[in-house]
Amino acid sequence: QVRLVESGGGWVHAGGFLRLSCAASGSIFSINAMGWYRQAPGQQRELVATATRGGLRTYADSVKGRFTISRDNAKNTVYLEMNSLKPEDTAVYYCCSGPSSSSIIYWGQGTQVTVSS
Repeated sequence: QVRLVESGGGWVHAGGFLRLSCAASGSIFSINAMGWYRQAPGQQRELVATATRGGLRTYADSVKGRFTISRDNAKNTVYLEMNSLKPEDTAVYYCCSGPSSSSIIYWGQGTQVTVSS
């Protein structure tokens, strides 16, 4: 089992910046990919970004150029830097991990990000 604990959500004006962190513990050897999904009210959960241990990164088109995912493998932590935030970025952001970016198994509890116009 892998436990994921997120931090860093909050409220910000449009155009602002937030940084999310997610620390993994437990059976770390079983995961290669870590990343973030988000779910807005009434919407399906959607990919935001993922990153593998080797540095391969995947982004949703809606966040490319604004969001940056990074990992500190020594700390088993993944970060999401969110710039130029828009009201449509408002959602619960979930940290995730798994053997690959296409095989996500573990989820965090979620952290709320609210962007006001």
